[in-house]
Amino acid sequence: MTRNRMAQMAQKYMEYDMIGLHTELPEFPEGRIRLLHAVLSHQDESAKLKDLMAIVASLAQMGLDTHDLVGNESAAGRGGLLVMRARQLKVLAGDYFSGRFYHLLAQAGQVEMIRRIGDAICELNRIKIGFYTKMRQMKLNAEEYLLHGAELKSGLFLSFGHLMTGLYERLWPEIVDRYSRCELLLQELTRLEKPGELGGSWGFWHVLNEGSDEDRSALADKRHDAGFVRQLFDKYSVSDKLSGMLSQTAAQLQGLMERIPSDKLVQELKPLIAPFLKAAGPMPAKVATELG
Repeated sequence: MTRNRMAQMAQKYMEYDMIGLHTELPEFPEGRIRLLHAVLSHQDESAKLKDLMAIVASLAQMGLDTHDLVGNESAAGRGGLLVMRARQLKVLAGDYFSGRFYHLLAQAGQVEMIRRIGDAICELNRIKIGFYTKMRQMKLNAEEYLLHGAELKSGLFLSFGHLMTGLYERLWPEIVDRYSRCELLLQELTRLEKPGELGGSWGFWHVLNEGSDEDRSALADKRHDAGFVRQLFDKYSVSDKLSGMLSQTAAQLQGLMERIPSDKLVQELKPLIAPFLKAAGPMPAKVATELG
């Protein structure tokens, strides 16, 4: 299914005037939704549910991501009345999306799916508490940042694995984990081009963990100085390391997908991997050695 068709399919369940006019929403999780829809379309018993489950996953993930925006804004500062109202609308928007997916599943008689998604959301909230606590206490390391970040992207989608059979079901957790990790690494590379988003990124935790005592101390003190942070990122080859990890993870994902017992599905999924391979480029020899 094409991007436009996928987004349009979910959009009609997300439209609400107050939300659209006054609230900036997170990015639509297009890649993971297309991945889920494509795999479900090749299941004998679950193919008929592929559209419903793609819409449900879209609404549930958008609800989670919209609530996350509220937390991130609150951490950035109090702001004025308009900022406060925007936060309130984001909370309501997240609740609205959640209510919509519960309603759709109830209408379809998918009570077991309601339970599974509810359990997944509870687990994701547990992960978030630990993740954000470690970040605030400055006790996070770079690998934990990637691990928990990928878990937060993949956790909801793991709850659909029971709709698959045989090798599909066994491969699904690894595929969605590797795909989510690729998404996260690509996002981190993109953040390098946005000076205001360097603090708290993978590069920040990498330098804080691996840098010299002097550099770690300076980074902790000047984390909001984009120019200084950029200099440290260059010194510790953050861009090259991210590109190397993305190249390695994309290759792992490609290998997993090639094990799928359907040549047609493998061909359908190739466009989902292409952006990762393109962004990663050739892996620098030094980075390849460090990654093993």
